[in-house]
Amino acid sequence: MDGKLRIKISIADRVYPLTVEPVQEEGLRSASKKIDAMIKQFEESYAVRDKQDVLAMCALQFASQVEQKQIDNAIDGEETIERIKRLNLLLDQYLEN
Repeated sequence: MDGKLRIKISIADRVYPLTVEPVQEEGLRSASKKIDAMIKQFEESYAVRDKQDVLAMCALQFASQVEQKQIDNAIDGEETIERIKRLNLLLDQYLEN
């Protein structure tokens, strides 16, 4: 347990004790605040009876954001590769002349 912190994170009115690396603490606390804010938003916007439903909606929202970023990064990577290929062709043509 060298160098680890014992912290308590609250999500949806439940406290979760965690043992984490010091560099993880800020991210975990920030994430729990974002989850609680999203829970509040879902509860205000929709007639949700059960915290489990709200938590599932939050999980879906966060997971879809991660997936979309991965898709966007893959598309950006493909565009970059195509640009490099075009530049290489132009350089080849220039060097041949």
